[in-house]
Amino acid sequence: MSNKIKNILIRADSSSKIGIGHIMRDLVLVKQYSNSNITFACQELDGNINSKAIESGYNLKILNSNDVEELDDLIKSLNIDFLIIDHYGIDEIFEKQLKIQNLKLKILSFDDTYEKHYCDILLNHNIYAQEKKYKDLVPDTCELRCGEKYILIREEFKYYEQLRRNKSKNKKILIAFGGSDFDNISLKVLKSLKKKKDIKIYLLTTKANKNIKSLKSYIKGFENIKLIINSKNVAKLIHKTDLAIVSPSTILHEIIYLNKEFIVIQTATNQKFMMKYLRNNKYACMKRFSKKSFLEKFEVKI
Repeated sequence: MSNKIKNILIRADSSSKIGIGHIMRDLVLVKQYSNSNITFACQELDGNINSKAIESGYNLKILNSNDVEELDDLIKSLNIDFLIIDHYGIDEIFEKQLKIQNLKLKILSFDDTYEKHYCDILLNHNIYAQEKKYKDLVPDTCELRCGEKYILIREEFKYYEQLRRNKSKNKKILIAFGGSDFDNISLKVLKSLKKKKDIKIYLLTTKANKNIKSLKSYIKGFENIKLIINSKNVAKLIHKTDLAIVSPSTILHEIIYLNKEFIVIQTATNQKFMMKYLRNNKYACMKRFSKKSFLEKFEVKI
């Protein structure tokens, strides 16, 4: 299919509240369509990473809303053949309207939470995803792409997956709660580890995080904590750590891929299926942060 598509439009947003995961995984997916003209359609939300699309060599169109009419106009003006939707604010009704108004349009919809969709391809690339869960949720003709086989892994991770790491005397810990970390879970984790002066802590975030000021203020007195903003090589950072403390989001797939130990703390309701998978498989995970529970899990891992 990828060789026949001329014009592709990706509808996704990012912000301090939404996070940056949608855009980041879309950038991995579209590498499969290198012979197509690719455009991202995004709103200009607070804390967005829209510039990532341009930096990656793609076109960017700014939308004023999430209205179906505005997106339909853009599809027609760009003569779009293939629409990729990675947006929780777009549902089956929205998709169906686009299909009716653009009879030749093919739609690939991302899904993480077993919602109804009216699309040609349904992609749930999460490790827990099961095709059978989509019975009666998508058209009979829809192609289902579910589970570990379809996990979107950036190229740099494939390089580091092959490398052995030299073990160091002091343990290295990675803390990463998404590009925005809306509830500032990172700071709670840091405070719970303040007596662990013998470990090296890497705190990973992005400029979309509105809590950067409070994080910088807290770590001033700690020589063992390094704040990393907008890392250009997350794979290298994960590769050199012993334990990752993260949310059950895109980064968790990458950590599992590199065979790293981890503790997971849920940060959003749309992560409930991943959390169920982790609990069923006896992984260290928490529905909400608790200092006591976290330290118990930490001591076992370290």
